Amino acid sequence: MHRGLVARPCARIRRIAGGRRAQEVRLARFLRNPAVTAEEMARHAAGLTAARAAGRDIVVAQDTSELALGGKRAQANGYGPVGKGGGTRGLLLHAALALDAGTGALLGLAHAEVWNRDTGAKVAARRSRALADKESQRWLDVATHAREDFAAAKRITVVSDRESDIYAHLAQRPGGVELIVRACQNRTIAADGEDAIELLFPFADGLAEAGRFVAEIPAAPGRKARKAALAVRVSPVTLRKPRHGARDLPDAVGVTLVDVREVGAAEGVAPIHWRLLTTHAATSLAEARRVIDLYRMRWTIEEFFRTLKTAGFEIEQADICDPKVMIKLVAATAVAAVTVMQLVKARDGATDQLLTDAFEPEDEALLEAVSAKLEGATARQKNPHRKGSLAFAAWVVARLGGWTAYYGKPGPKVMRQGLDDFRRIKFGAALTFYDV
Repeated sequence: MHRGLVARPCARIRRIAGGRRAQEVRLARFLRNPAVTAEEMARHAAGLTAARAAGRDIVVAQDTSELALGGKRAQANGYGPVGKGGGTRGLLLHAALALDAGTGALLGLAHAEVWNRDTGAKVAARRSRALADKESQRWLDVATHAREDFAAAKRITVVSDRESDIYAHLAQRPGGVELIVRACQNRTIAADGEDAIELLFPFADGLAEAGRFVAEIPAAPGRKARKAALAVRVSPVTLRKPRHGARDLPDAVGVTLVDVREVGAAEGVAPIHWRLLTTHAATSLAEARRVIDLYRMRWTIEEFFRTLKTAGFEIEQADICDPKVMIKLVAATAVAAVTVMQLVKARDGATDQLLTDAFEPEDEALLEAVSAKLEGATARQKNPHRKGSLAFAAWVVARLGGWTAYYGKPGPKVMRQGLDDFRRIKFGAALTFYDV
């Protein structure tokens, strides 16, 4: 199924099956088999990723995305509410990706959880529920799984955005795992004096700058790429335990605050302002920049969700009535979307990954043959990457997907189209005419 999803990325079983009725029936039976679970798919993928992560300094970037699958019809089929107001129904996906902290190479899926909210159960008041009974528990679970699954890694840093700013997330950090969390709560912190307290945000405002640097801010939906001047403030802080929902947690947690603010932003541009809480030690501008660079790798998870939804697989267009079956399809598609993302990340050759991170070993000879056919007379139209590297394969796939090698960089849509063409070429190369 993974091969079919990568070859024909979409949310329609018939297309994934390549128009073959027998294969369509097999895939449908596979997804409806009670022995097949989304959890097992995610665990298998994480096991492969763990082998690539051994001995590396890795970043595990996590986030949650809502998959909107419809309104009244989806509700009648048993899909739970997503989004604001409860009028839209669908599933939720919490995913984590493992990346090489030095090169940014996407090593693979680290964790994935897909769930359907209960449509009829009454939910108790937030403060009366234990954390384990809340969806917020997923942020802590990723750190726990990272420690267990990537024990052979040299260092593990789990990175997450503002929704993960939970006191328990920092207080219950597993040993051997570092955290970087973008602050959302204006928490109380210990100040000078035994019982003195202060608020985190005003404290950050009063810090002296440690220095400034210029960073490339990538393009995003509704935002053009630009260079930004960033002012950095850094200080150790001691977070005080909140009044509610933290009875069994320590009274205080020591972390490092790295405050990042864009200065001189153009008119009409929302300036960057990140308040990062991290368990990494940082006292200098250089150490703070290292924390900032690790946090910025979180953008890969945003690209992953975009690939899953609009730039490649169109998972929200699936027309599957049974939420249990859809959960399995989402898990399988999440694994396949990583392959597309690996090619996007490897396109410039900076990740130094092997071709076998995303392709089968026997694909190498065919990729080299296709590359020779696609190369043109000019230097720009030659494959510049080492044979056997993932960058070499990414160049071939991008050219098949319509990239000319002259304008821009190939994104997930181009890679998806190129993979489709490559699989067709592979299928044709394997044909024999004995039965014709």
